[in-house]
Amino acid sequence: ILGGLDHPSKGNVVVGGHEMTKLSDAQRSHLRNRYLGFVYQFHHLLPEFTVLENTCIPLLLRGVKVQDAQQKALSLLEKVGLATRQKHKLGELSGGERQRTAIVRALVTDPLCVLADEPTGNLDSKTSERVYEMMLELNRELSTSLVIVTHDLHLASKMDRVLTLENGVLN
Repeated sequence: ILGGLDHPSKGNVVVGGHEMTKLSDAQRSHLRNRYLGFVYQFHHLLPEFTVLENTCIPLLLRGVKVQDAQQKALSLLEKVGLATRQKHKLGELSGGERQRTAIVRALVTDPLCVLADEPTGNLDSKTSERVYEMMLELNRELSTSLVIVTHDLHLASKMDRVLTLENGVLN
């Protein structure tokens, strides 16, 4: 609902000053590309493309020139330690590298907010810790808000604010 992928049964969702339910599918897609980044439990990267190509896609969809998109993506890939892997395809990456690539793809457009659904759910605990620390560091550096859904209470405790959903009630 926050990402405009589904409609609320009650209330409104306003992103960037626009009420999501009043927008067409195309307008919601444009709004998502402009204001939101998404990180999923399974990375949803395109296996036929390289790390660099995967991370440039949101900018290219926005109409950014290829060279500018690559420069922006490379700067973030450097921050997450993947600049040397930029020409690799997904089959050559570890799970943590794939997830870091997905995080760069979510951040490359400088979104106001990143929505992350179990972003470390498929990772071992050590890699999960590194990914969360990296997300928090990028949150501080880029002033991007994070909305993270997780079952990992240890990792959730690192957030500024934690809400729990128990038996359908948000606490």
